[in-house]
Amino acid sequence: MQKPTSTLPWYREVSGTRWKSFFAAWIGYVLDGFDFVLITLVLTEISDEFGLSTVQAASLISGAFITRWLGGAVLGAIGDRYGRKLSMVLSIMLYSLGTFACGFAWDFHSLFAARLAIGMGMAGEYSASATYVMESWPARVRSRASGFLISGFSVGSVLAAQVYNWVVPSLGWRWMFYLGLIPIAVALWMRRALPEAEEWASDVAEKGARPNPFRPLFRTSRLTVVNTVLVVAATLSLFLIFTPGGEGLVPLLSVVAGLSLAAFAVQLGGKKSWLLYLAMIVTLFFAFLYSWPIQALLPTYLKTELGYTTDQVTDVLYFAGFGTMVGCWAAGFLGDRIGAKKAYALTLLASLAFVYPVFAVKDDLLLLGCLLFMLQATSFGISGLLPRYIGGHFPTASRGAALGFTYNVGALGGAVAPVLGADLASGMDLGQALAVLTFAGTVIVVLLVGFDVPARLNRLTDPDARADHLAAPATARDPEKAERAG
Repeated sequence: MQKPTSTLPWYREVSGTRWKSFFAAWIGYVLDGFDFVLITLVLTEISDEFGLSTVQAASLISGAFITRWLGGAVLGAIGDRYGRKLSMVLSIMLYSLGTFACGFAWDFHSLFAARLAIGMGMAGEYSASATYVMESWPARVRSRASGFLISGFSVGSVLAAQVYNWVVPSLGWRWMFYLGLIPIAVALWMRRALPEAEEWASDVAEKGARPNPFRPLFRTSRLTVVNTVLVVAATLSLFLIFTPGGEGLVPLLSVVAGLSLAAFAVQLGGKKSWLLYLAMIVTLFFAFLYSWPIQALLPTYLKTELGYTTDQVTDVLYFAGFGTMVGCWAAGFLGDRIGAKKAYALTLLASLAFVYPVFAVKDDLLLLGCLLFMLQATSFGISGLLPRYIGGHFPTASRGAALGFTYNVGALGGAVAPVLGADLASGMDLGQALAVLTFAGTVIVVLLVGFDVPARLNRLTDPDARADHLAAPATARDPEKAERAG
């Protein structure tokens, strides 16, 4: 029987409690954007104070990605077992400790260590807040929930650009991190009395379930030893890859890290879903690889190659930040209308028209800002659909850990991106290097998402897999409607 379509405006379907829950989670994403853009804005000041090379400076950005896979998996699993709310609170507390420590860093290594803590908290924040909001909102507007939530990142980036302009010239770069504790305190205060996510409460808590997504890793004492060794191997390899300590060994260390993480994906996915886990990680890796070169190195490009002043860099970042924000909002509406996969692939395809023109503009700040607005709206903005896209592939009981693990292992593309961009820039202009990475990565993601590669591969090992776990039950049983929903 077909479920009747609601006649209420979509925003009336979202109750006051759900809106409150949304804003509490949204602030976490504001912090994410604030911190990421913050480190890119003060990279030149930090480099001058600590005497860093370009690659070392870029590795400070990468540092937050090294521990994300572990933080996303662990904090996501806590959310699956004990609730999304607890996972959100723990994530932001870890995040706050890392932010506070950045302000007291005395050299490259101490700052890098603080970035590792931020990475773990950031990862948990992403998976916990995304699952919390989508499991609280009605099924038919979950793409909007996803897009609106991720728009917090761009708000944070715009806020960071403005605070940088006010604070750094007079007080120095450390005060940017001290001030970052204020919104963290606000977020913790807002989350103190939140209700639990409705879908998790009904599907897991009320049934007395205590899911343990890590059970496959520790079934026997032998597996426990092997997987403990793999955790150490993956973490140490990633640390050495993105620090001078691994110089000359990067290819070997990359293989060790990649095989270790792939082994976890295969075990967590099990016989039915191991291909889905691997395919999702590859898709997300390239999603980060196309989007994060510009996020990480745009301020450096504007300062060093175009010679822009602090005020001009701030102005350009406003255009980019607002473009991302508008893109996230538009992505939510478009995803609910034509399906998240189709909206993602088509909008990314349109973004290719703006990649090279952005880096062809040299002296026209307004034109550069407008082109960046369009590029970020269609490229980075459309990634507002990622929580909806990823979450739909996994059931409620394991969604937190699965989303947290696959997204944050894929996020290593964001760690590779700035370092790869800096390396490419040694043989060409930085702007040209960023354009090449962005264009190539975008094409790959269009193909992977547009042809629904993760879901198609999943059906090879699990022919009965649901098309979309976040769709309304009646929609998910109808293949034609499920395709539109997903």
